Amino acid sequence: MAASDTLQDVKSKGILWGFGVLVLVVLVVLFILGAWWGSEPDQFNVQEEALERAKETNTTEMPLGYTYANTLAHIADVLLHKSGGYITNDVAPPGVLLDNISSWEFGSLVMLRDATSALRNHFARDQSQSAEDADLAIAEPYFYYEHNSWALPSTEAEYEKGIEALHKYMSRLQKYGGPVKRGQFYARADNLAQYVEVVIKRLGGLSTRLSASVAGAEIIPGLAVLEPGTAGTGVTGEARETKTVPIVAQTPWLEIDNVFYEARGASWALLHILRAIKHDFHDILLDKRAMNTVDIMIKSFENALAPILSPMVLNGSGYGLFANYSLSLATYIARANAAALDLRDIMNRG
Repeated sequence: MAASDTLQDVKSKGILWGFGVLVLVVLVVLFILGAWWGSEPDQFNVQEEALERAKETNTTEMPLGYTYANTLAHIADVLLHKSGGYITNDVAPPGVLLDNISSWEFGSLVMLRDATSALRNHFARDQSQSAEDADLAIAEPYFYYEHNSWALPSTEAEYEKGIEALHKYMSRLQKYGGPVKRGQFYARADNLAQYVEVVIKRLGGLSTRLSASVAGAEIIPGLAVLEPGTAGTGVTGEARETKTVPIVAQTPWLEIDNVFYEARGASWALLHILRAIKHDFHDILLDKRAMNTVDIMIKSFENALAPILSPMVLNGSGYGLFANYSLSLATYIARANAAALDLRDIMNRG
């Protein structure tokens, strides 16, 4: 009887050990997949990618606007086909646990949406009374589809349709005559100024949110409140005075890394968009003597995308012992924003 009990104990322990080893293996696999899927994509050469796309259509012709449109399509393609694919709408591990890369994807997506809207509403139209491009009218709404849908239709399926519509517009940029209406791209100063105005607001918002990573770093003016006093008289005759109460808005500790990676994703996408603008708006930038301003923006985003050496986003105080990654990134984005303000003013000059 004792021998059988001992044998049963050995079997039970063996099952427990086997189950424990299985769990450990699964955790190790999930950790490796998470590290791989959570890595940020590399930068790409916008002109080389445009040339590769042109060669796929059996031509090397890249008319004005081709590089810009292809950059948008390739940004969307990277979002969908990077390591691990599109993560934001994952409902199973490890994707559902990777909130940092999901924030990165959202930051990139916002910049992609803005740039696609600029292409549809400004760059591809001669004037406000011109008819919009049919393919761009299809492409833009697909990129505005909800970014976390895993059910049918999935986010990936809708964004693929947007990429396909951009490719159709690009092929029409290359066509001369025939039954298909040729695509248009107008690289004008006023068009660029309208897009840069949107970029300024995006960068200003990101810089503000990043700066709020430490207590007291960001102060948002509160609502004006009326208090008893002698500065004025209300409707009822009661003496009142106006006092503005500042509200200190600090980013919650659990959201600091999400804001940081959202800004990294936005910087990555906008860096490539600016490189495409530098190529397709080359003549107007030279004529306005604004090329150096664009280069400052590009260099700022290149610095913002420097490799991260820490396994976590450090959040020390401004002059503390440890670095504050959010404040460092905010500095680069604020510099790019200042250059964007200059670029807008230069483009608006006669």
